[in-house]
Amino acid sequence: MHAQYSSIFQPEHLILILVLVVFLFGGKKIPELMRGMGEGVREFNAAKSNIKQEIEQGMREKQVTAPPAPAKETVTEEKKA
Repeated sequence: MHAQYSSIFQPEHLILILVLVVFLFGGKKIPELMRGMGEGVREFNAAKSNIKQEIEQGMREKQVTAPPAPAKETVTEEKKA
């Protein structure tokens, strides 16, 4: 494969995408857009950490409250009679 086509996101492509974003949203809307994206990422990370904590807590509770395994009974001559 030719080296020129090895990556879709070459510097020229990224510059073109940036120019299109500025053109479509305008200079005043970009900070609001980035702020919204930042809040979304923060909420996602907070939800991810909450779920992880709940799973870990549930695993700890299960280990603590799990009943011991029953002991196997051996059949002796006395129990048969």
